Amino acid sequence: MARKNKIAVIGSGLGGLSAAARLAARGFDVDVFEKSAVSGGKAGEVSASGYRFDTGPSVLTMKFVLEDLFSEIGEKLEDYLAVEQLDILCRYFYPDGTLIDAYSGFERLASEIFKKTGTGRQQLNKYFDYCRRIYDLTKDIFLMQSLMELKTYANFDAFRTLFKIREIDSLRTMHEANSDFFSDKRIIQLFDRYATYNGSSPYKAPATLNIIPHVECTMGCYYVREGIRSIPLSIEKAAAKKGVKFYFNSLIDKIVCRKNKVTGIIACGNEFNYDAVISNCDVNYTYNYLLDGGGSFFAEKYKNLEPSSSALVFLWGIRGMNPSLEAHNILFSENYRNEFEQLFTLMQCPDDPTVYIHISSRYKHDDAPSGNENWFVMINAPAAGTLPDWKNEALRMKAIIQKKIKEMLGIELSSLIEYEKIITPEDIERNTGSFRGSIYGISSNSRFAAFLRQSNRSRRYKGLFFAGGSAHPGGGIPLVLLSGKIVSRMIGEML
Repeated sequence: MARKNKIAVIGSGLGGLSAAARLAARGFDVDVFEKSAVSGGKAGEVSASGYRFDTGPSVLTMKFVLEDLFSEIGEKLEDYLAVEQLDILCRYFYPDGTLIDAYSGFERLASEIFKKTGTGRQQLNKYFDYCRRIYDLTKDIFLMQSLMELKTYANFDAFRTLFKIREIDSLRTMHEANSDFFSDKRIIQLFDRYATYNGSSPYKAPATLNIIPHVECTMGCYYVREGIRSIPLSIEKAAAKKGVKFYFNSLIDKIVCRKNKVTGIIACGNEFNYDAVISNCDVNYTYNYLLDGGGSFFAEKYKNLEPSSSALVFLWGIRGMNPSLEAHNILFSENYRNEFEQLFTLMQCPDDPTVYIHISSRYKHDDAPSGNENWFVMINAPAAGTLPDWKNEALRMKAIIQKKIKEMLGIELSSLIEYEKIITPEDIERNTGSFRGSIYGISSNSRFAAFLRQSNRSRRYKGLFFAGGSAHPGGGIPLVLLSGKIVSRMIGEML
């Protein structure tokens, strides 16, 4: 019997799990090494005092990507996860008292926006046609395949995209494009917000990212009945069924390279041979700690690229129920431009932050004791290393956030919080290995950012591949899963 090709996956985030499951289903011998005791990477959880919180992503978009993963390995998504579409994607609160419910489905969303702002249906329809056109032109090249492979461009779809390159709107910023479609500042701010889905500023990120409103509002936004944490656990279960072997509490010392070719890994002082290695770690961590790359061109390149925003998170167990809130809520800032100026130029927490509140106990009732709620409260924050004392900064921002919640929602939290955990950018860096606590790798604050992101195949070491949020095509559940799919396809073609 011929020897199976052996693959090592370093890290069991969603990108690593996606690649491992697919490769095992194709007959490869796959080992996954995870430094933590559990899989999932950023899709983690905290449970304490009767409360449970997802600590990473809170919604699922592009559901078909997850369905495709299970289908490709011969399984059915519904046998592992209960995934349901949200009725209200998000409830938006504005400083002037406006409240907009972003309903799932164009007709209800258009009616709500017209009722609250007077923005017409035709105007909104024109905008979503524009967003959908960008998605249709870019999805095959920018999302489904590697940007750095010549064969990506050797087909009709790629030629069509290149022929219509101006239509992907990469020369304007998101804010400039959105301001051309709408005159109402509240609607512009609502759609500008989607730049934060990859940790960027709408005043700098290219308008190409306006594919995101189409993905969420038109294609649908979903919740997982057992919580986002159940996604990596389900993929791990399916991968193990296909033969993937998991080694938890296993910190890899080095990726072994000889003559610019990967030959294996070193763990616990012992060398193990592999035909290919997938790093599901942060790109900077991979170059600086797993490869002899400190000071190399690639290590210096990624270290010097602008990181995406990080986050300051408050996990609050709240006594009582608050019917004014939905499962997903946004409390907007008064001056959005100033908020991003402080984040990316001054590198400080905003004086008036936009506040995100996620209450998963609205649909997963056992995430909080009966009659109570679990609040995941997050603001965008600058990268770790920009402030000398995140502990005191977190306390300062806590007071600002609670004051904002009282003013905009009429909820006095100080006497209602019976559990609290604070997660700073430094905690995110320490717990996930993300460079400077950046949630999405590098920012997209330039029109060339997509081409600067780490490619899925190493350009220096044959047999080394990258999956995860810091590699192409980027962060967020569907894109990270796609990174694993791209890598698995590359390895299948190579071996």
